[in-house]
Amino acid sequence: MEAEWIDAIAASVWLLPILFLLVVGDAFFVVLPSETVVVALGALWASTGHPAIAAVIPVAAVGAILGDLACFGIGRRVGLERWRWQRGRRVSAAIRRARVGLHRRPASLVLTARYVPFARIAVNLAAGASGLPLRRFAPLSAIAGTTWALYNTAMGALFGTLMASTPLLAVVASIVVAVALGVVIDRVSSSRRGAVPTAPPASRDMPPAT
Repeated sequence: MEAEWIDAIAASVWLLPILFLLVVGDAFFVVLPSETVVVALGALWASTGHPAIAAVIPVAAVGAILGDLACFGIGRRVGLERWRWQRGRRVSAAIRRARVGLHRRPASLVLTARYVPFARIAVNLAAGASGLPLRRFAPLSAIAGTTWALYNTAMGALFGTLMASTPLLAVVASIVVAVALGVVIDRVSSSRRGAVPTAPPASRDMPPAT
């Protein structure tokens, strides 16, 4: 019975469209478990052969890239304080740190922020609002989204391979480890960001968006 419903999910024609929408939505709503789903699909592929990993990776990568670009566009057009959720304590603090980091090391910040939900939103919004050129942000977003998709599917595939005879257990184990690593990354990232000043010197502010 277990194998039947797992196979039904893996073979569903709605699986990839739902994955795409979930990953795009996660660019704005951190409660959406896009990483968890990508990891789970990697585990499912390695243990059952479905869904096709050659489809999961590009769908997840394109969804991540388009979501980040949309968030960048919102920052460029709307700014950083128009909506209430942008002024929340955690998001606003992350945005302030992101503006500092983008001025000093935009490439490394965009690439690493993709793996930290609140940082991801803050960096993408701040990149748009701070005047970072799209021609510079877009390639970094493409690299970040692609490596993110590869990393999460690879993590799931590792557990799927080790527990090929128990697909459900492989999915659960891979999700638990992925969530635990996400918490560790978030805390390490937060502790490192804590040493960064909350606002850059006025004379070194990035130019406003035009």
